[in-house]
Amino acid sequence: MKMDKSSLDAECCALNTVLVEEKKGHLIPNGSAHQGANGTLTISAATGAMSAAQKKQALPERETWTRQMDFMMSCVGFAVGLGNVWRFPYLCYKNGGGVFLIPYVLFIFLGGIPIFFLEIALGQFMKAGSINVWNIAPLFKGLGFASMVIVFFCNTYYIMVLAWGFYYFIKSLSSTLPWSSCDNPWNTENCIVNFRHNECHNGTIGNSTFGNRTCEELANGRSPIIEFWENKVLNISDGLDEPGVINWELLLCLMAVWVMVYFCVWKGVKSTGKIVYVTATFPYVVLIILLVRGVTLPGAYDGIMYYVKPDWSKLGEAQVWIDAGTQIFFSYAIGLGALTALGSYNRFNNDCYKDAFVLAFINSGTSFFSGFVVFSILGFMASEQGVDISKVAESGPGLAFIAYPKAISMMPMAPVWAALFFIMLLLLGLDSQFVGVEGFVTGILDLFPGKYYMRYKREIAVAICCLLCFIIDLSMVTQGGMYVFQLFDYYSASGMTLLWQAFWECVVVAWVYGADRFMDDIARMIGYRPFPWMKWCWSFITPCVCMGIFLFHLLNYKPLTYNNVYVYPWWGEVIGWCLALSSMLCIPVSVVYKLSAAKGTFRERWENLTKPVWGAHHLEYMAPDTDIKSLASLSPGTEENKVIIFESVM
Repeated sequence: MKMDKSSLDAECCALNTVLVEEKKGHLIPNGSAHQGANGTLTISAATGAMSAAQKKQALPERETWTRQMDFMMSCVGFAVGLGNVWRFPYLCYKNGGGVFLIPYVLFIFLGGIPIFFLEIALGQFMKAGSINVWNIAPLFKGLGFASMVIVFFCNTYYIMVLAWGFYYFIKSLSSTLPWSSCDNPWNTENCIVNFRHNECHNGTIGNSTFGNRTCEELANGRSPIIEFWENKVLNISDGLDEPGVINWELLLCLMAVWVMVYFCVWKGVKSTGKIVYVTATFPYVVLIILLVRGVTLPGAYDGIMYYVKPDWSKLGEAQVWIDAGTQIFFSYAIGLGALTALGSYNRFNNDCYKDAFVLAFINSGTSFFSGFVVFSILGFMASEQGVDISKVAESGPGLAFIAYPKAISMMPMAPVWAALFFIMLLLLGLDSQFVGVEGFVTGILDLFPGKYYMRYKREIAVAICCLLCFIIDLSMVTQGGMYVFQLFDYYSASGMTLLWQAFWECVVVAWVYGADRFMDDIARMIGYRPFPWMKWCWSFITPCVCMGIFLFHLLNYKPLTYNNVYVYPWWGEVIGWCLALSSMLCIPVSVVYKLSAAKGTFRERWENLTKPVWGAHHLEYMAPDTDIKSLASLSPGTEENKVIIFESVM
């Protein structure tokens, strides 16, 4: 237990009786002499004392959410992002429609909720960001540094999607959408608006010409939306080794988005908690509007049936189960450390167990709901073009910047619907981005305790973080920027890195610190013990699931390509693996270094390095001799649970 020497003026083992009363199942200080006027704990020794003011000067109180709803909205904003809209619906369609929900829901309870709850509870219990939270087992503090590396890479490349979305939004503010015609400077002679698929397929026009083009030429044509994306937005070069020039329009969009992110984060959770009320809720309004519009279009029913129609034969394919498990880890934002940072701003007695289930339901519900929005529009587009929906179904940026904009261009009042869609896209990504930056900055600032106080410490830290990411992003607004973006996306925050991180989180908490011990700690916070299922998942089920999917990804590794045509050079793959290993190696390297640097036998080193380092708030709320299991037997409103007296040892 770390404390300032000044706090121990005399004997360090005096017993202090702390009177605590239970309110709604929580252990709350009752304002006795052991608590200062400002809410901080005053700890008395036999011949000396540390006042609340002195304690506050030594270590300032951590910020907390103004309202608990601020925390909920921030978690929704961070975890519910672009992947819910552009990845889940496509995976559901590809993997058997409604059948995909069976492995998906199963993995929610086997891996999603247990780790989601673990990260939030750990942050709330330790009152620290992604690095210092592992003071619970200091030997494995490399887990914190690994999550910081991953979230830094995410913050760096994820914002490019927002820059592209902002660019499309600006271009939508016109009477005619620029990607709806072939009359623009960036279009080529192969650009075709109407491909006449029906006529060519049915032999209606045979080998005759249509607009001076044969069916063979029509089949080899390029859509104006693809040319707008590749020739105008990306102005893409021939490969990673040809970076080319900077796209200045895209650079200005990138600067604008980073400025927005900075002013969302610079004042901390007090301001972030307010902004997410807009960024987290408005996308739902737009999704509902787009759904109402989508289901009224011709072909919408066929599109929705393609989305949900069950194909039971898919359940026997391993890839379906792997996709379901990987999607859970992506969409729940597990392993990034940001959930831990958000949880650290909770009140110590917040019921994070209930929050985890509510947030999981919102996250997965949004994913499923988004599928109806996406496939109603794609069904309309397939109907208009006379092709099967499999020809227009896309995932990722292909859906956001090619398929969906193309569908919108066929609708009446297209600019209005385009602007709505890209506002939704921008806000969906914006809160995920600035909460990710918040998590990174929280982890950095936690490394510098109160004695390193500086007036504008947070503002400067956020500015440095944003500026550093922006400098790296300059490589992604060049002609070869898309190749750099894919390197970051495929390797730095891939399924393998997140699964590796989640596996070690479960192992450390369940086997090093102790699953039963952590369940007791949670009971101290929320006033009751969670269902034992959580403990079983942390100890056995979730680590096995994580490692199983991790090995599947490793054994089925395929070199990175762009559009299934361009194959990355060997040195590009080396850079990618360096990005992946930069986070994955943090864990084993830090463990080996700490064990080798310590003194004593291996057993002594292990025991010393796995001994938790408690924070000041633990002195107030924790009691070694309290029987936490007895909390489960207390019934609200009885005499026995009104006042609990326990002793804390200093």
